[in-house]
Amino acid sequence: MGCGRSHIATATTSDVTGCLVQCDMAENALLSPSPSSSSRSVPVDGAVVDEEHCLPFSDNSFDLIMSSLSLHWVNDLPGALKEVWRVLRPDSPLVGAMFAGDTLFELRSSLQLAEMEREGGFSPHISPFVQVSDIGSLLNRAGFTITTIDTDEIQVNYPSMYEVIQDLKGMGESNCAWNRRHYIRRSTLTAAAAIYHDMFGAEENGVSATLQILYFIGWKPDHSQRGPAPRGSAGASLKDIGSHTT
Repeated sequence: MGCGRSHIATATTSDVTGCLVQCDMAENALLSPSPSSSSRSVPVDGAVVDEEHCLPFSDNSFDLIMSSLSLHWVNDLPGALKEVWRVLRPDSPLVGAMFAGDTLFELRSSLQLAEMEREGGFSPHISPFVQVSDIGSLLNRAGFTITTIDTDEIQVNYPSMYEVIQDLKGMGESNCAWNRRHYIRRSTLTAAAAIYHDMFGAEENGVSATLQILYFIGWKPDHSQRGPAPRGSAGASLKDIGSHTT
């Protein structure tokens, strides 16, 4: 889901994969040749899919679904996770990564402070991100079990705030909120750049931008999965731990 130019195909081998289905809402991404297209040994299908709507696959279709850094664009994340659960076979996982709440907090803070100072209020310029504390409950609500969650923070240095914005624009990660303002005053942008440099300047010249990556795995339940032992079935008491020497 959200395959982009299918960089994942470079790590997909025929000894464990029967077919790779690439899904993306951008048709141009599916038409672009991937880095491994010339040496691919795994059959590949493509489908234009918008995670906002029902996935065009039947129930219990896939042994594995992967999504890397695309789900932050989904408005109805609980609904999208429920659809993933539907098309997975029992005892099959969803493996995903997405940007989390602290991503680009430097840029957000600088723009908000500059607009409050120059214009007396601020408009959202960056779409909201899921919080680390929420992803576990979202996966459980969708029906997933045996969940695993981890986070990582990556700091990238830039010459100034302007290069951060330019890089985001080149990645196609610009603001798409309907209630946003379509412009920023030059004086406000200049003030934001100064605040950014003053508050978040890197040790060397330039500024830093934080990317918080949230990694998660959730499994569709199956009767073969191990569950908790029945209540009262323990053969030893926790009170006895440490009372005996060996």
